[in-house]
Amino acid sequence: MIDYIIRRLLAIIPVLIAISIISFIVIQLPPGDYMTAVKGQMQSLGGLTEDEAEKVAQELRKIYGLDKPLVVQYLLWIKGIITKGSFGFSFQYRKDVGQVIWVRLGLTMLIALSCHFVSTAVGLLIGIYCATRQYSLGDNFATLLAFAGLSIPSFFFALVIMYTLTVGFGVEAGGLFSQYYVLAPWSWAKFVDFLKHFWVPVLIVGFAGTARNMRVMRGNLLDVLNSQYVLTARSKGLKERIVIYKHAVVNALHPIIMYQGMVLPFMIQGEIAASIVLNLPTGGPMFYDALVAQDMYLAGSFLMLLSVVLVIGNLAADILLAWVDPRIRYK
Repeated sequence: MIDYIIRRLLAIIPVLIAISIISFIVIQLPPGDYMTAVKGQMQSLGGLTEDEAEKVAQELRKIYGLDKPLVVQYLLWIKGIITKGSFGFSFQYRKDVGQVIWVRLGLTMLIALSCHFVSTAVGLLIGIYCATRQYSLGDNFATLLAFAGLSIPSFFFALVIMYTLTVGFGVEAGGLFSQYYVLAPWSWAKFVDFLKHFWVPVLIVGFAGTARNMRVMRGNLLDVLNSQYVLTARSKGLKERIVIYKHAVVNALHPIIMYQGMVLPFMIQGEIAASIVLNLPTGGPMFYDALVAQDMYLAGSFLMLLSVVLVIGNLAADILLAWVDPRIRYK
């Protein structure tokens, strides 16, 4: 087991290198750069001519190294990450990318992990209930909700929830704090206010994940319940509860565990859409604004961090699967 973990950790290194290259290239694909937008602003707001604005833009490109070849820019970016822990300079925020990302990444991961935990736990419980009561009223109702959860986009669901809470119940739905507590120092009252707002993005983002986990668990458990060893366990007179939870559910969890390695980036993706609608101080609006403004280092660093989360999640899922299923042997 330890040898397998070491081999997987070594295999991650070239994957991370490839991810960094692809992330940097993808951000560079749109025509122009941030200085192109600055040039337009200088012409429209500063009253400069096109030649004067272009001259200033070229000087700024030299200062920030944007006039260098793409390969050189990538190597300088990677060198800064390895040697200094710096992800580059954010042109839009006028500060180091790390200072911009780490503040928002914590809330982003908190929402995504909370959605991941809730959607997995609730989805598994509902899936087990539906599989053991196939075609019942509860199974049909949960299946209908699952189809809705997989079909409704997160941004549209966020708009519906905001409208319902605001108009129907008079509750403030946007943001993570009330207006009074936005700039206030942390206290017990602010924490309670945070919890009152926190459940809204968790519900919105976790709805689709709950539906997906429920559908997968229901289908897997129905297949396992028709297996011969389950029939044998029942023929021995074992209680139905023991047959289901000790024999069937354990084997039905394998696809769910393998799926856990890929689900977190989808949660973050849903969080990005929901945070833009709900105006949350997370990485979603920051990433969107960076893409629009072509803030290459900020957008590329955030995209790379999301990819790293996917790689780490897959590694954790493989290790967990090997620990849960003793039949798996890695040689």
